Amino acid sequence: MFNNLIDPGLEAVGDEDFILGEINRFKASRRRRSMLDGVRYFCGQHDILSRQRTVIGERGEPEPVYNLPNNRVVDNQYAKMVVQKNNYLLGKPFSFRCGNAEVSDALDRVMDKGFRRTLKAVGEDSLNCGVGWLFVYYDDEGRLCFKRLNPLEVIPEWADEEHTELDCAIRVYEVSEITKRFGRIEERTVEKVEVYSKKGIFYYELDGGRLKPEVPFFRNYFTVTVEGGERSEWNWERIPLIPFRSNSREIPLIERVKTLQDGLNSIESNFQNIMEEDVRNSILVLVNYDGEDLAGFRKNLAEYGVVPVRTVDGGAGDLKSLKLEVNSENYRVILELFKRGIVENAMGYDARDDRASGNPNELNIRSMYSDIDLDANSMETEFQAAFERLLWFVRAHFSNIGMGDISREKVDIIFDRDIMMNEGEVIDNCRKSVGLISEETIVAMHPWISDPAEELKRIKNSGKAPENKVNTE
Repeated sequence: MFNNLIDPGLEAVGDEDFILGEINRFKASRRRRSMLDGVRYFCGQHDILSRQRTVIGERGEPEPVYNLPNNRVVDNQYAKMVVQKNNYLLGKPFSFRCGNAEVSDALDRVMDKGFRRTLKAVGEDSLNCGVGWLFVYYDDEGRLCFKRLNPLEVIPEWADEEHTELDCAIRVYEVSEITKRFGRIEERTVEKVEVYSKKGIFYYELDGGRLKPEVPFFRNYFTVTVEGGERSEWNWERIPLIPFRSNSREIPLIERVKTLQDGLNSIESNFQNIMEEDVRNSILVLVNYDGEDLAGFRKNLAEYGVVPVRTVDGGAGDLKSLKLEVNSENYRVILELFKRGIVENAMGYDARDDRASGNPNELNIRSMYSDIDLDANSMETEFQAAFERLLWFVRAHFSNIGMGDISREKVDIIFDRDIMMNEGEVIDNCRKSVGLISEETIVAMHPWISDPAEELKRIKNSGKAPENKVNTE
């Protein structure tokens, strides 16, 4: 599982023109724009914030105006869907199912609460960008660690069309460097480039459109120090980058709902604009208007709200209006349609659903959660595959620290989904299942149990195991 390698050899450096081409292609790609949209919308930076208020000008073309209400309302339903879906699958601690208790305990120590927090951030990345990345490494104290990499910085080079094996990966990121010149402190932003291959990591700086090798230029993935201080550099047999996908096509969630989110923001902003400019909520009737053309009249009215009227050819001038009443109910219906569309297209759930009111039964609850459950099944399948790749490195680590070869130990990852339930009904079903299924399964399904193994130990120590009979009432 490890390769001892110090000299990378010229063949491992790669083609710098190829690396530059991949960086430029990725930066200009539609895929990266979708990633940026996902992150931007999650943070509340929606397109509505750059909208200008316009009126029809004298030439019949839209012109920007600056003295009219121009509200830019952001009703961030997209961020709500991301948080909801991420917490549904990853909000509760996952657990391991393994026949070897020693291995289970070791996995819990490696994948501790810090790892679970990192995994939740990677899950958020996978929804916003289609894929999240986890980097496996050893820290200075020899502990196996996991680092989240920003998906906007990672350019994978896949060995196959199914995106299962990496040939290499390029990471491009910005850092701020502070230098002192002529007694003054200057800060500049520098683009760093790292190329991850099976032979190690290569370091560059992107300067003026060219790659400039940077010290140390090449480094193996980790260093082993033995007794006596002798050091040797080692590599993994696989590239220690793990992709966590939200779906098999790596499509960001924003692709499903962006137009709906923009429409929702636009409707709410327009409604607030109308409420603030109610003096213009009318159709104007001009009689003997002595002034410029109608285009100029409409522009002046929109900007200033004043119309000069005078007598023309003996006829008295006049200005009348037909009042327009704003029906807020129409806006409310449209807003509800947009919000429902976002929930359905994002495959989430609405907590205000009528099925959740009163005292819903298990069937109604499952019906309300059906869409998010289907989407979570797809995401869980991808995360299970990612965990298999991750466990390869964990098993290699166990072998490295002397736990022996545990590659044949079967380990299952159990995700405990955060779903609303009728606890009384579930507990009653658990009680009725005694004697039909194993005690381990019943304890695992009980809504009050977070650690089934620990609870089974408590039951054994207390000597009060459930009666082995079927409740037929």
